[in-house]
Amino acid sequence: MEILLSVVLGELTTRSIDFLIRKCSKPSAPELEDCLCRVLLRAQVIVDEAMGRHITNQAMLHQLNMLRDGMYRGYYTLDTFRHQPHNEEATKDKIVSQTSFLSKVNSVKGLHSSNRNIEILEQLQKVLNSLSSMINDAEEMVMFLMSSPHMYSQPYSMHIQLGNCMFGRQLETELVINFLLQSWPHGSEELEVLPIVGPGRVGKSTLVAHVCKDERVRDHFSKIMFLKGHDFTDDDLATLRQGCATEHENRVSNINKDGRLLLVVELVDDLDENTWNKLYFVSKQCMPSNSKIIITGCSEKIIKFGTTEALSLKNMSHETYWYFFKTLTFGSTDPEMHKNFVHVAMEIVKMLSGCLIGATITAYLLRDNFDIHYWCKMLAFMRRVTQHVSKSSEHPFDLISENRLAHLGRMASPSEDLVLYNQSERSPQEDVPNVRIQDVMYGSVKPHGRFEVLAWTSPIPPYYSYVSTCEIRDLKGTATKRKRSEKNGVTLC
Repeated sequence: MEILLSVVLGELTTRSIDFLIRKCSKPSAPELEDCLCRVLLRAQVIVDEAMGRHITNQAMLHQLNMLRDGMYRGYYTLDTFRHQPHNEEATKDKIVSQTSFLSKVNSVKGLHSSNRNIEILEQLQKVLNSLSSMINDAEEMVMFLMSSPHMYSQPYSMHIQLGNCMFGRQLETELVINFLLQSWPHGSEELEVLPIVGPGRVGKSTLVAHVCKDERVRDHFSKIMFLKGHDFTDDDLATLRQGCATEHENRVSNINKDGRLLLVVELVDDLDENTWNKLYFVSKQCMPSNSKIIITGCSEKIIKFGTTEALSLKNMSHETYWYFFKTLTFGSTDPEMHKNFVHVAMEIVKMLSGCLIGATITAYLLRDNFDIHYWCKMLAFMRRVTQHVSKSSEHPFDLISENRLAHLGRMASPSEDLVLYNQSERSPQEDVPNVRIQDVMYGSVKPHGRFEVLAWTSPIPPYYSYVSTCEIRDLKGTATKRKRSEKNGVTLC
């Protein structure tokens, strides 16, 4: 009943909005803002309801993905309109009061001109028209949602849900599950392989872990085996044979009569064709009919190993990334009650280069230090760190994602540089350092020599901890003027 009521109310809302848009040949900025807010509210209702449902229909998932992306674009455009200065006067007046001084908050480059003002209004209109059309097209999808079972037994606040579940991969999850559950009546002569490719830290292992935890998958396969590496030795192949043999012996007592197996191969580097051929040959010899292989890696070279179309995971769009960061940062706090904070947060998110771990660490740090002075200080520090981008043309967070050496600096000591040599993943069974990277980078903790820090422990499967090897170095020729200004409490945002 609540979904039917939502559909009826939504239809009335959409018609009234369409009437308002037609009535005003050139609607004013406040009118556009009001219309977009109402359309976004309806989109949010549909998306939130769908996120809590178990949807298997591929067409519905594609449509939901389009609506969700449109909603993220809408929220980003609305926040840009509300919280970024639209002209020079607004920029001059945007002053943030801090504990013992006033700090002027710089606006985004290019927002000072009237052309930019017109551009934002045109973008508001474009997003409004696009999102309204998507919602009209989604009426049938909303009706079908009633037949989809609930995934959660109790409601969650959005920031808690995002912090404890996989964000934005519902379509990809169902695509992988559909591949795994597909069986041929008389078995397939070829062992089916699904390659999953994407850049480092994009969520390949997380996606596979969630798929493997799904009850449908666990009921379908009698055993799930994992191989991780790039140069699989004879010992690895022997272990695979032994795992298959053990399962063959226990197959009679297993509820799954077919005894089919799932092998997940997680690559940490390129895999040459000869090694793959050996691995595939052994797997085909010892794995029963309708068994499956998932292979994940960063290189697109593994696509040729697949027997079906590869699944390519991409980084979030900036609009989606902003929604994720904003939700985690403000939590249950209403951002509209803290507009200056939203403006600073929009500047900070640009410094993170789409890094998921960086967004999570930064968001929790900002939420724990909900003070505009601290936020501006962090923004100034991050701008200083990313100034090196113009020299090396590579963002520090991009280097970290590629597991390459990166320079991050220390907020407490501008004369020191925090160097990250590499980053590794550790399972929940392995020990991790007690020192966190935020304690060194943003706090006063200062280990000596080379040391390890805990960057992040994921609260969702596969529950990896990310550990970095670091060193603190003294910077030569550091401007002492900046250090004095920060000690005096004057930090430009």
